[in-house]
Amino acid sequence: MKRIENQTFPNERDLYGINGARIVNCAFEGTQDGESALKEAKNVILEGCRLALRYPLWHDENVKLKDVLMTEGCRAALWYTDGIEAENSRLLGIKALRECSRAAFQGCIVDSPEFGWKSRDIAMEDCSVESEYLFLLSKDIVWKNVRFRGKYSFQYTENVTIEHCDLDTKDAFWHAKNVTVKNSTVKGEYLGWYSENLTFINCKIIGTQPLCYCKNLKLIGCETEGTDFAFEYSDVEADIKGQVLSIKNPRSGQIVADGYGEVLLTEDSKYPCKCLIETRQ
Repeated sequence: MKRIENQTFPNERDLYGINGARIVNCAFEGTQDGESALKEAKNVILEGCRLALRYPLWHDENVKLKDVLMTEGCRAALWYTDGIEAENSRLLGIKALRECSRAAFQGCIVDSPEFGWKSRDIAMEDCSVESEYLFLLSKDIVWKNVRFRGKYSFQYTENVTIEHCDLDTKDAFWHAKNVTVKNSTVKGEYLGWYSENLTFINCKIIGTQPLCYCKNLKLIGCETEGTDFAFEYSDVEADIKGQVLSIKNPRSGQIVADGYGEVLLTEDSKYPCKCLIETRQ
């Protein structure tokens, strides 16, 4: 494998199409403001590098990043790339990941609006993520011990597993399918609307008007806080520890909790309530 060390690459397509290279302590920056430095590359390892120019890793195969900094100027860093391993790296540019596959992030910091769109087979562990629109239309996602802050996350996603995570979000999991969240805290407004096969296990759910219009929704051993007007028009099986602030017009299933602030079954409901609502004895 070719070794490239302690160099600066400021020009457009400086390392275009390179195959089999270890790039160490290099900088992709300069007044030339070049784009696409590593486009169409294969089998590339970047260690201790600084990337400050646009579109560096497009249409690549088998890329490894270790202790890499992608600055805010490194826009749209990883697109159309298959096979990504990132360790202890920082991705700070907008749209850092899109239409990629087989990507694994370990101990990384991500601050990137519109991160991870239309991607598949994405794993993140021990990471911190901030994004306004996260994982739109993506599939096969695994998160472990991730701290997330953002707004519109996991919309139209499929096949998602989340464990031991802290999510502070808004409108998460809208239209999502086959999602399981375990041992996590999920804070947000209008959580999980229009989802299908969404399951929470031993989670704390915080925020207004959650889990409406859901199909095959399950809550197992969960706690809620500030969850008013929950479960409207949802097919739900829920076992909740503690009190639910309010429930409104669930469509079917069974809800068991220690207590309810209000149970609202209104005459103008679109669907008749066929849900059994019980207080735990």
